[in-house]
Amino acid sequence: MVNGYRPASLQEALEIKKTTDAVPYAGGTDLMVENRKGVSYLFLNGLDELRNIREEGDYISIGSCVTFTEALESDLIHPLMKEAVAQIAAPAIRNMGTFGGNIGNGSAKADSVLILFVCGAKIRLASVHGQRTVNIEDFYLGRKKLDLKPEELIVEILLPKRGLDQYYYKKVGGRNALAISRVSFAGLLTVENGRIQQMAAAFGAVSDTVLRFQDLEAGLSDKTLDEASASKEELLSAYGERLVLTRGRVSAEYRKAVCMNLLKDFLEEKGI
Repeated sequence: MVNGYRPASLQEALEIKKTTDAVPYAGGTDLMVENRKGVSYLFLNGLDELRNIREEGDYISIGSCVTFTEALESDLIHPLMKEAVAQIAAPAIRNMGTFGGNIGNGSAKADSVLILFVCGAKIRLASVHGQRTVNIEDFYLGRKKLDLKPEELIVEILLPKRGLDQYYYKKVGGRNALAISRVSFAGLLTVENGRIQQMAAAFGAVSDTVLRFQDLEAGLSDKTLDEASASKEELLSAYGERLVLTRGRVSAEYRKAVCMNLLKDFLEEKGI
């Protein structure tokens, strides 16, 4: 028997979180594998307040308890995010797994998190004291380390609407959707009036957090595709120096080579 609290509203959940150390629970696809003894859970999967997908200004708001299947069925979710979450595990897991859980797990291997990084998404957190919004890159402090206070819950993910059309996504794993990523990569390119407005590139499953180097990306801003192509080797060299990977079952050298090949393929596909 799993011990826990079943709040009837988000406010009640926040009150419980303030006074207990109950672990937030939505789909449980990862938590229940751990089977930790003596832990009580805060069941959030019955809260309609956390199950909405809606437009909010320049963003699409995804409730933390929205499942991956619900996202795949929504007309508001961009194809880039759909392509990534469609490769999460098997259908039964996608039916239960949630965005909040994928983020709250604190893993750089989480499929949805890579997309949030490359898009520059924001995370909305709530407690009994109010709400705050954090940039995704500031939310991840390291492996299993989040900018999340003990009394806070992840309530929404804010995914930008714009700048996502010219995208590139690859996941490299032993068995595709059923495997944890060995390397995952996502890239975005926005070109207006013949000049690059933004290039973004993010690498997942290779370090303690998703790797994205916005200072290197900025080097392509306002360049034409031809100008960017002329400086491509310099850019690739800079990425080669900055990509420091953690050790894993597969060698860091191999995974770095995969990262560089994916980056090259992305740039070439987009005309750079």
